[in-house]
Amino acid sequence: MSLELLTALSSIGTFIVIAATAVAAFWQLRHMSGSNSISTLTEAREVLESREFQLARRFVAQELPRLLEDPEIRHQLEFEIPLPDRLQPLNTVGNFYEALGSWVRHGVIDQNIVVSLWSSVVVSTWERVSPALAIMRRSSGPALWDQFEYLARISQEWIDRHPDGDYPKGVAHMPVIDVWREADASGASPPQLRTQSAESSAFESSSTSPAKR
Repeated sequence: MSLELLTALSSIGTFIVIAATAVAAFWQLRHMSGSNSISTLTEAREVLESREFQLARRFVAQELPRLLEDPEIRHQLEFEIPLPDRLQPLNTVGNFYEALGSWVRHGVIDQNIVVSLWSSVVVSTWERVSPALAIMRRSSGPALWDQFEYLARISQEWIDRHPDGDYPKGVAHMPVIDVWREADASGASPPQLRTQSAESSAFESSSTSPAKR
């Protein structure tokens, strides 16, 4: 075997080793990225389901609209940094969705997963936060919570594309029977409960009646 052939074979072998190493590194990075994405997504879900965040969302939905009628509150939103304690739930909500929007935008977590899970929550929260945000942006500028704004926009676009949800095509639905529909419309109990109630009444009547000898 000539020296030239040995050299060529050696070069090919080296190339194969380098290529295999690169492929292995690529798949390792993808695995690490996937693990990080799952971890971040889990953390986001835990925050959304936490009692503190639920209370903050309730504040934004129920108390904030009333507070915005107060000129002093609007003044605090425009000029006070940090916000006073009574308005901190607004920060809790806005800052979380700001972070979530940034993670989505930069590919830390998958956009499609986030909008399919939480698009309606994001949009409804944005609609409640935006009147206060408009006041805050008077002094802070349009960059304030712009990643939250981005997340709300792509969430709204997802809703527009999927007005009836995103159930997989070609997969049969499980039965969802509204047993209370008739009862709620008429104020009566649903049929099966009426039957159970009648049977229960009959049993109680027979239990309390004097025993026949």
